[in-house]
Amino acid sequence: MLPAVSNIKRNTVAVLTALAIALPAVPAMAWGQREQDVLKGAAGVILLQGIIRETKPGSNDYRKRHDNRYDQRYEPRYEQPRYKHYQPRYEQPRVSVYNTAAARAFNAYSTSERRLIQRRLSAYGYYRGGIDGSFGPGTYNAVVAYADAQGQTRQLGSTSSAYGVYDGLIY
Repeated sequence: MLPAVSNIKRNTVAVLTALAIALPAVPAMAWGQREQDVLKGAAGVILLQGIIRETKPGSNDYRKRHDNRYDQRYEPRYEQPRYKHYQPRYEQPRVSVYNTAAARAFNAYSTSERRLIQRRLSAYGYYRGGIDGSFGPGTYNAVVAYADAQGQTRQLGSTSSAYGVYDGLIY
C-alpha cells in the first residue's frame, strides 16, 4: 500500500532541500553524467527509505491509518430458527434378507437344489454371484427380480407360497 499523498509531498520536499544544499558546493563544470547518476541514485534511496519507514507496520502512522475499529458488519446476530414442517410418517422396520420368507423357503431345500436354483437364476440373467448354494443379498435380489418378471412378487410374502417360486425354477 502506498503512503498517503502528504507523506510523499513531505519526502519530496526533504529530497529537494537536500539537493539545494548540496548543489552550490559542487562546481558547475564538474557535473558529468556519472555525477548526475550518483545523485539520482542517492535521491532514489532517500525516497525509498521514507516510503518504507512510513508503511512499516510498527510505525505510529501505520497504526493510525489501520486502526482495528469495531465493524458492525461482523456483529453476531441472532436469527430465529426456521423449522421445516415435519410430517411424521410410518416406516416399516427393516428386515434382514436372511429373515425373509424367501430365505426360509430357500434354506429348506437341499444343497444341490439350492445350487440348481442359483444356476437357473444365473442362466436367466438374474443372478451374478457364485453358485455356492447359500442365501445372501445377491440371491435375494435375483429371486425378487425373477418373481417380479413372472408376476409372482406377492408369493414371496409367505414361506409356503415362496416354495412355488422355487419349484418353478427347479422343475
